[in-house]
Amino acid sequence: MRSILNLIVTSLLILGLSRVLPHINVHEFSDALWFAIVVSLLNIFLRPILIVLSLPITMVTFGLFLIVINTLIIMLADRLIDGIEIVGFWYAVLFSLCLSAVQSLLNKD
Repeated sequence: MRSILNLIVTSLLILGLSRVLPHINVHEFSDALWFAIVVSLLNIFLRPILIVLSLPITMVTFGLFLIVINTLIIMLADRLIDGIEIVGFWYAVLFSLCLSAVQSLLNKD
């Protein structure tokens, strides 16, 4: 039940960020919900592989390369979902940082 609520809250965050940030377009709530599902699945299955493969560069950059990994996951999910448009790498970085920051504030126990 908590994971379903978390997906709905993330979808609302995605919709809200698309209204605030430039060059991020979400057409409908269902697109945001699918985007949240795809991002969470990519975080479960693909993110650990990318972290292990990029461990040396992550250590050299003191973990800042994880921002690039999060951005790549956002961009991949953008390619998979038709109802969302993120124009450019730097807007994906900004979207990823804002989404992560707001999620960490909301998930604080």
